[in-house]
Amino acid sequence: MKKVSEQYDVVVCGGGLAGVCAAIAAARGGAKTALVQDRPVLGGNSSSEVRVTPHGAAAFHAYARETGILSELLIEERAVNHEAIFENGWTNSVWDMVIYDLVQNTENLTLHLNTAVLGVVVEGSTLRSVECRVGNAEVDLSLKASIFIDCTGDSIVAAEAGCEWRMGSEGKAEFNEPHAPAEANGDIMGNSIHFKTKDMGRPVPFKLPSWAIEHTDGRYFYDQGRLPKEVRGGYWWIEIGVPYDTIHEAETIRHELTRHTLGVWDWIKNKDPKTMKLAENYALDWIGQVPGKRESRRVMGRYLMNEWDAIHCTEHPDEIAFGGWFIDIHTPGGLLAATSEPASAEGYSETSEYASRSYAGPYGVPLRMLVAKDIDNLMMAGRNVSATHCALATVRVMATTALMGQAAGVAAALAVESHIRLDEVCTSHFNTVQQRLLREGCFLPNVRNEDPLDLARAAKVSATSESLFRGVGPESVGAHEGLSFWRDQAVPLREELLQRRGQWVAVGGDTLRSVRFCLSNRTTHVQHVEVRAMRVKHIWDYVVDDSMVLAGATLTVDPGDQQWINWTLPEGIELPQQGYVRFDLLENADVSWHVAGAIEPGHVSAFEMAPGKMRRYSSGVTLALRVDPPQRCFAASNVTSGQTRPHAWTNLWRSDPDLSLPQTLTLTWDEEHAVSVIDLTFAGHLLREYHAYAPFYRDPQCVKDYDVQVDVRGTWQTVLSVRDNYQRLRRHSLFAPVVTSKLRVVVTATNGDPSAAIYEIRVY
Repeated sequence: MKKVSEQYDVVVCGGGLAGVCAAIAAARGGAKTALVQDRPVLGGNSSSEVRVTPHGAAAFHAYARETGILSELLIEERAVNHEAIFENGWTNSVWDMVIYDLVQNTENLTLHLNTAVLGVVVEGSTLRSVECRVGNAEVDLSLKASIFIDCTGDSIVAAEAGCEWRMGSEGKAEFNEPHAPAEANGDIMGNSIHFKTKDMGRPVPFKLPSWAIEHTDGRYFYDQGRLPKEVRGGYWWIEIGVPYDTIHEAETIRHELTRHTLGVWDWIKNKDPKTMKLAENYALDWIGQVPGKRESRRVMGRYLMNEWDAIHCTEHPDEIAFGGWFIDIHTPGGLLAATSEPASAEGYSETSEYASRSYAGPYGVPLRMLVAKDIDNLMMAGRNVSATHCALATVRVMATTALMGQAAGVAAALAVESHIRLDEVCTSHFNTVQQRLLREGCFLPNVRNEDPLDLARAAKVSATSESLFRGVGPESVGAHEGLSFWRDQAVPLREELLQRRGQWVAVGGDTLRSVRFCLSNRTTHVQHVEVRAMRVKHIWDYVVDDSMVLAGATLTVDPGDQQWINWTLPEGIELPQQGYVRFDLLENADVSWHVAGAIEPGHVSAFEMAPGKMRRYSSGVTLALRVDPPQRCFAASNVTSGQTRPHAWTNLWRSDPDLSLPQTLTLTWDEEHAVSVIDLTFAGHLLREYHAYAPFYRDPQCVKDYDVQVDVRGTWQTVLSVRDNYQRLRRHSLFAPVVTSKLRVVVTATNGDPSAAIYEIRVY
């Protein structure tokens, strides 16, 4: 064996999305970084080897898509990939190459593929090196560093270093978690493989191998939550864990999964009366042989997240990421169990007791749970973070782990740069990590931009025009081409008021006097609907409580379709000067509240899933209502609000859609500044789950063509021209500093929307 030793500032082990984001973030932060991956491709479970599609908070919450490095990757993939997303199993190598390209274009980052961690060297409580072997190269590689980040999933680095870890479920007594079993046990979620089929245009046969599992009972699928709904492939529920050990018996699980996968296809193709005709022309195209793991070791950190943190949205001072997937605990055993994952087994009910108990977030994730308690210079990111079994059920999804990875990389680079320990970063320097994450495009629900070096924060902001919110109706038209629904979340949209339903309205400017609702009464009798104006903190404030009521009334709805029913707000109602009010219509199944034909940015809706608790209505739509007078909620000043998506406010400048482009946003200072860097965050890529976006997708809201100009002695000079943009975050460094007291962004084209729209501008 050839022996090679290399020295770095940061070594990241594991090339899944968490590891990729950690390594890129550390390298961008100035740390000399190595990324070690034991497979030939990057992306981990999301890669073309495993083909699990990345999920995150936007599957359940509007405007909750993860941003930062992950967003760069997903936006790029959709813009260049010709294939539509249907679910697990579809992923092609375009995704692999998008990740590979970004890694290769990142300075300070060295990539080691096909390189497995075999052991570690530890001195006291300090990790000195990871010992690796490069497959097919007969090279033993010793990687030394100041900081190590374990993103291996199974926590091989932490385990070899002697860190405390857990595997299995905590008992009820420890944290009293709603989903915890009465007694602690070894139950963990299982591994899955996926398959993909191809339409051959003519009938093609399939013969089940003799060693595969033959399924003959439809109840196994239709009565136990294993719905064979897609002949193209997918199926997360092809899962096996217990009674096997997902680490040491991974190969046994792989073989058993292969046997079952072929049996599932045989059922769909040859036996199921509901799918045989649909699958007649389909042939197997690909079967995974690298199982995707959900759970194994969880390394104990400086904070152990539990299920209550997710459900109660605990505000952590060291918040560095957010999550919003539900408490998704799969049935132990998977295919070997009596039923599949509980939500699937009950048909993805949105109003069951289980659904209400499992709905979580968006919640903050603390930095402390990414820092190992037993090794001074070791962090974790991915499904191995310091969380209970129940908490892991929500933070384990890949989009959330990618955010944790980026945070770990930023924290590691800061520790190296400032010559401080990781425990000091957690206790005394987490605010610096937070501010760096915000500048890198991440979103933190409870943290705003407070960067003292950002000149834009001190500027006066104006624009050539500003959109007003007047409301939208069923006839409204929006620029939403290519935006659809993730199939598994596209529940039938029932407009009848089967439950209480609410619409958030951003109020600002002239005091709101009245609201009109577009309602239908298809009975022959007059109907009455209770209406409430509710005080809310932000767009994810799903609470329903009498203490929130600002005003209420009863609306009278005569028989007829699509009537605009007016509610004049009472005098003296205490509306916020700038913020959201939620307008709720209470249950009346004989009345329909219609969905608008357009989606107004930042205006979300929800319904009461259980007493006192709402959840997103449909997959992110705006309900039909109109307000008087129009509200000034898209002002130019929003670009320095400190947040880059709708939350407690729209936080968006949007030009008047009735005026043609170009439209201009201008910053003015009382004195001149030397300007070197301009950061721009554009609209789009936030509303829905990644799965909702079409091939070659470029968000219509995103600015396509723009110029940056500065005032030099009374004359506007163009210092930057950008064409054909589709990325959300753009950072521009000028060739040389320019001294000016005025700067403007001239938007000449978008990717389809009539309005220019910018969430944030920063100037340095």
